Amino acid sequence: MPNGLIDFVANLPRTNIVLVGDVMLDRYIFGNADRLSPEAPVPVLHFQHEEYRLGGAGSVLADLAALRAFVKIIGIVGNDTAADEIRNRIVAAGSDPAGLVQVADRPTVSKMRLVGSAQHRHPQQMIRLDIENPAPIDSPTASRILDHVAAALTHADVLCIEDYHKGLLTIEITRHIIELSRAKYIPVLVDTANLSDYSKYLGATAIKLNRSEAERATGLPLRSPDHYAPAAEWLLNKLQLQAAIITLDKHGAFLATSDGLRRHLQTRPRQVYDVTGAGDMVLAMLAVARAAGASWIDSVALANIAGGLEVERFGCAPITPDEIIHDLLAQGREHLGKQRALDQLLPELQRHRALGRRIVFTNGCFDIVHFGHVEYFRFAKKQGDILVVAVNTDRSIQKLKGPKRPIVPQHDRISLLEELQSIDYVILFDDDTPIPLLNAIRPDILVKGDDYKKEQVVGWQIVESYGGRIALAPLIDGRSTTALIQRILDAYK
Repeated sequence: MPNGLIDFVANLPRTNIVLVGDVMLDRYIFGNADRLSPEAPVPVLHFQHEEYRLGGAGSVLADLAALRAFVKIIGIVGNDTAADEIRNRIVAAGSDPAGLVQVADRPTVSKMRLVGSAQHRHPQQMIRLDIENPAPIDSPTASRILDHVAAALTHADVLCIEDYHKGLLTIEITRHIIELSRAKYIPVLVDTANLSDYSKYLGATAIKLNRSEAERATGLPLRSPDHYAPAAEWLLNKLQLQAAIITLDKHGAFLATSDGLRRHLQTRPRQVYDVTGAGDMVLAMLAVARAAGASWIDSVALANIAGGLEVERFGCAPITPDEIIHDLLAQGREHLGKQRALDQLLPELQRHRALGRRIVFTNGCFDIVHFGHVEYFRFAKKQGDILVVAVNTDRSIQKLKGPKRPIVPQHDRISLLEELQSIDYVILFDDDTPIPLLNAIRPDILVKGDDYKKEQVVGWQIVESYGGRIALAPLIDGRSTTALIQRILDAYK
């Protein structure tokens, strides 16, 4: 269980990040696309609504802000309404747009996407219109950018470079920014442009790039795991880096450091919906983690999670620490199973509560699990968010039901319950009643079958004393362990 990472994310400090890069405005026009045009074989989009979001370095700013960082952003915009929209959104994200240099003879970089839905299904991007002038900025503009960088570095923990090759980060400016940062011992993390020559990033602390970018920059293949280390080592040596991070889509990321660390960090399988913004989220998480003192391995592990969560969203949607913690908790259940001792369970439930999730509790022998149990657990899970099932030990069942029970030993019963999707945690208890567990866990909802009245449910007073409630699950006639055993006996007597 990655408890160390959970504690780290839960206590992220407010770091100071300087962000230099290509600021963009993403405009989404949503509509229904249920028919073809009579004028040409193209879909007709019937307008519904539109949204504006920060893109490029602006997307990284929004991601950093969601991760509780203070951000000073430096870039260029045009003299247009898109620039006004960007400034407003930077302010709304809690940052100051004063580092944006207005350039009169070029437009603010904007991307307009037409997004269509058919029969109310998931929206899909149909076409994108880019508005930009990627020519290198002139010398007066470059001087103003460098002045802003020098001033911002006074209180910086990390400097991020977000390069989309839109004319801001020329070779001279990029190298000068790296030199300014190194003179103040401030780490520089670079999200690279898709270039064949990476020499302008020489001397940065670390670079993050994807598989295709790494192939183009190094001239080496990255099609199998044995290819990863040579490409990363080429980048380390050629650019004099402390770390090179190559993101590998569903295969996670490969990390190489100057002190000899080589590590392929796998990621969880994801339902990929939209890869837009995933790289931005990875850079933001790397920056915040390193600024907060995390190791390279932990930083990349967290960046893997943040980027993975991002691809499950449509468009650029910042990922919060709470969402990362929830993913880490789910990851722990996948790796360790669902059974917990009480001292393991309580901290995890506390984290779920901090995320606003309601804890449901039920208990029983669950000797021979049958369809009635499955429906019972489904009902219980619907009452809240996290379902904890307390299971009697073999000894306590023998004391309760006699020496011939249980039919199924506790290890097997636990293993079977762990496979049920509705159950989040399983805990054994050996007491005569679940009251000690109820006092420790303090569930929001206590579930028992409706063959009980509320006042017959053990512990109902405890749960209601702190504002919890009792839920009685409807039982299915003829579906019980006792009835099942009797049917077996009748069939084979």
